[in-house]
Amino acid sequence: MCGRRVVVVGAGIGGLTAAVALHRLGWEVTVHEQAARAAASTGAGIVLAPNALRAFEAIGFDVERATGSAASAAMGVRRPDGVWLNRADTAALVRRYGRPPLAVHRAALTGGLAAELPEGALRYTTAVEGIEGAEEDTARVRTGAGEVQADVVIAADGINSPLRRRFFPGHPGLHHSGETAWRTVVTIEDMPGLTTSETWGRGERFGIVPLADGRVYVYATAFVPPGSRSADGRAELARRFGRWHAPVPALLEYMEPAAMLQHDLYDLAAPLPRLHQGRIAWIGDAAHAMTPNLGQGGCQAIEDAVVLAHLLHRAGPGAVPAALAAYSTARRERTDAIRVRSRRAGQVAGLRNPLAVGVRNLAVRATPGRLALRALDDLYDGFTLPA
Repeated sequence: MCGRRVVVVGAGIGGLTAAVALHRLGWEVTVHEQAARAAASTGAGIVLAPNALRAFEAIGFDVERATGSAASAAMGVRRPDGVWLNRADTAALVRRYGRPPLAVHRAALTGGLAAELPEGALRYTTAVEGIEGAEEDTARVRTGAGEVQADVVIAADGINSPLRRRFFPGHPGLHHSGETAWRTVVTIEDMPGLTTSETWGRGERFGIVPLADGRVYVYATAFVPPGSRSADGRAELARRFGRWHAPVPALLEYMEPAAMLQHDLYDLAAPLPRLHQGRIAWIGDAAHAMTPNLGQGGCQAIEDAVVLAHLLHRAGPGAVPAALAAYSTARRERTDAIRVRSRRAGQVAGLRNPLAVGVRNLAVRATPGRLALRALDDLYDGFTLPA
């Protein structure tokens, strides 16, 4: 054992990945989560792109054992009448990136990560109330259960990160994209042959993602004022998408309103000046919240966690501040570029003017498949561990 202690704030995908990575490297790890327990049946899916799968491989985490291994046969973009604007089969993705994306239930992934931690390391209902001594030799973390000391604190406390607000009080915070998103996971036994797709209408989108465990992740977006909520989410989606191509209407029938989530979509208004402060490092949404348009929010959190663990372990006990500065240097530019690109992708996919929508669709349809895949190279091939 290396005798070094890390406190992780937040038991989401990024926080748990960091905890697993450092635990395997011999660190003493505790994860503090303010929620009472892990999410179970409700929630949503996540697509683990090749870059995230490589990051998991780097720490020896077998994601398929935890979540299943079935991959969608193809993925692409459609119009509401069902016409494909572009489409790539799994074989093409394997040839270019060595593996296809893997779509899994978030609860299965977080459960698999949590199972890798020693008993007592993951502590629910223990909100972090403050951090003192971040610039000293040891940080002191105050929780509802008392104070703990740490060589490093990892702030994985989500898009509304209280720690980000406290330590970067001059930052402008979040930017609303104008959209809201509905998400759910459904169980279907009589709809074979589903493939991953996103359908673009005029200011509305509908996504279908078969998961590795046989269920289907379904999501939809529309432009509405922030905070708007309908009494019946399924009825709202039926009104907006009920006349779209098959299997959209059938999928709507499978939705259970009680298992649906609705969130307004935000990203960080501007990059943080750095991703660390003293002995604190920010990862995932707390560091660089981004819209889900590229499917990279969770993937970048996984990358953050693995790179941070690598740099911390390589540094000596007295070099934690330098290791965190190196983490900022390694991650800030890449994550902010993806944040900006995701915002722009959402603006294109969410066009509402009929003429602009027509031009967009023609451009997407006219783009050769090899060029469409090449545009993903910096995302899917962009994960590396610093030398």
